[in-house]
Amino acid sequence: MFAVYAARIDRDQPLTGLELGERPAPEARPGWSTITVRAASLNHHDLWSLRGVGLPEDKLPMILGCDAAGVDADGNEVVLHSVIGQTGHGVGPDEPRSILTERYQGTFAEQVAVPTWNILPKPKELSFAEAACLPTAWLTAYRMLFTNAGVRPGDSVLVQGAGGGVATAAIVLGKAAGLRVFATSRDEAKRKRALELGAVEAVEPGARLPQRVDAVIETVGAATWSHSVKSLRPGGTLVISGATSGDRPSHAELTRIFFLELKVVGSTMGTKGELEDLLAFCAATGVRPVIDEELPLDRAREGFERLASGEQFGKIVLTNS
Repeated sequence: MFAVYAARIDRDQPLTGLELGERPAPEARPGWSTITVRAASLNHHDLWSLRGVGLPEDKLPMILGCDAAGVDADGNEVVLHSVIGQTGHGVGPDEPRSILTERYQGTFAEQVAVPTWNILPKPKELSFAEAACLPTAWLTAYRMLFTNAGVRPGDSVLVQGAGGGVATAAIVLGKAAGLRVFATSRDEAKRKRALELGAVEAVEPGARLPQRVDAVIETVGAATWSHSVKSLRPGGTLVISGATSGDRPSHAELTRIFFLELKVVGSTMGTKGELEDLLAFCAATGVRPVIDEELPLDRAREGFERLASGEQFGKIVLTNS
């Protein structure tokens, strides 16, 4: 079958290890199901995999992609929860959780196999492309906001780095949930888009906000860390799920954190139950993922290049006809 895969690891020039071509189709195994992929979305996780983060060389070649929507063997339209081993379903009882492509072949292919437990019905209200955006970036944003930040309608939240998949999802979900959303971006066009999606104000990174916020959604890391901490009200919560600019800020702001009793919470992906809630939320409210671009699978390299450049706003989706 045709697939997009990591053939080599290159920490400095990750796209040199990206290959497109034929790979073996999934083999049947107890407790697993094979899905015909209709749409799959890119994540920064895919770029990190090409750098060898979470993907050891002895697992190569590895089909990339951890998000997908498609059709099962009975013709049902489905969405995949891409955290494998969270409950032991389909894997050994002692296997630690992993994301697709860390141990198992991913979704950038004509077919993908996952534990049957990881398959959810796709709401009819969502297209395959829209549904394929939800299991990683949108699920991460959902958990960050409503589980780990614990915000409620009327609360205020700062979203760093508008334009990225998680940040864009947080703006849209926050607006739909009645939050007062502030956003940052270095790019004027992305700040404008953030306002169009429901942010009450969009500013350059580091700019002073008109008020301190209840929570910060942080995926940028070192470049925005100090601003995130300084933007919180006393007792506020900073939730971090990524560090695309690096994980070693020059100022950790420890004094401010303990003096103002701020909470710093790490967040990774989300549960199957949270994905069910997110799917239902989107179906019921009309909220839809922001899609930057849809490309056929054989043009995946263009999508990877756009993601690596940081030019996208929202999700890049790869489709199978």
